[in-house]
Amino acid sequence: MNFTSNKKGLIFIAVILMLAISLTACGGSSDTIVVGGKDFTEQDILVHIVSELIEAKTELKVDRKPFLGGSSVVATSQQSGEVDIMVDYTGTGLVSVLKENVVNDSDEAYRIVKERYGDEFNIAWLEQLGFNNTFAITMREEMADEMGIETISDLKQHADSFSFASTQEFLEREDGYDAMKELYGFEFKEVKAMDPGLAYTAIKEEQVEVNVAFATDGRIPAFNLRILEDDKNLFPPYDAAILVRNDTLGEHPELEKVLNSIAGILTDDEMAKLNAKVDLEQQDPKKVAKDWLVEKGIIQ
Repeated sequence: MNFTSNKKGLIFIAVILMLAISLTACGGSSDTIVVGGKDFTEQDILVHIVSELIEAKTELKVDRKPFLGGSSVVATSQQSGEVDIMVDYTGTGLVSVLKENVVNDSDEAYRIVKERYGDEFNIAWLEQLGFNNTFAITMREEMADEMGIETISDLKQHADSFSFASTQEFLEREDGYDAMKELYGFEFKEVKAMDPGLAYTAIKEEQVEVNVAFATDGRIPAFNLRILEDDKNLFPPYDAAILVRNDTLGEHPELEKVLNSIAGILTDDEMAKLNAKVDLEQQDPKKVAKDWLVEKGIIQ
């Protein structure tokens, strides 16, 4: 027996074991959940709601990553595994990610995205949160009254003299500006691409006549804007839900029950109020998120 050889072998095995233990102890990645969000206020708040909930109800750590970018950036980050959890909307998943045609039935849209995401991306759609943040085409209430404009179709006879404020993402989406032009048969005199907040400022200060908004944005009532009826059903339902990678759920099954504890509670009105607290009252989104969870008795 070669004692020196055996000794070297034992030392090698010991080093490997120590390295493995060290990596397990120091890596910590399996116990840290990455929660990502898109680049607008509502998503910032939702990142903090989800993160506060996880930190309060589990032993897991959370890496919060709001404002990662537009829908495609965050969706791709989750598909690649860089993000474990995000909140998304059925219409976005259906049209922008899956490239499906518009489905106006909320239950059917949810069924399709839930099934397809599971099959194609290994991502689970949890129970719906309770609000529908559909796109909204808005005008100043006073101007809409004066011109008798109530629907998007009513814009057709005026569009060639109107300026339109839009986010860059809406201009690029499958269910965005080009789809609206095709379905409704008109084009604005001028289209101005800008950040969401600036689009609201532009219409409030009468720099444009029309803008694209989010239906749950608190600035719509605050700025006396009218949501024009989508009378040709351009926009699908955008019901919000928490999306979690299946491998994350497999490793931390407790997450499903914890995250579903807020399903059905966050209504259109509730979400609009939270958005207004951040956008209009300049409150900290993390505090707004935590205060809402405490107010609802979900966390202490």
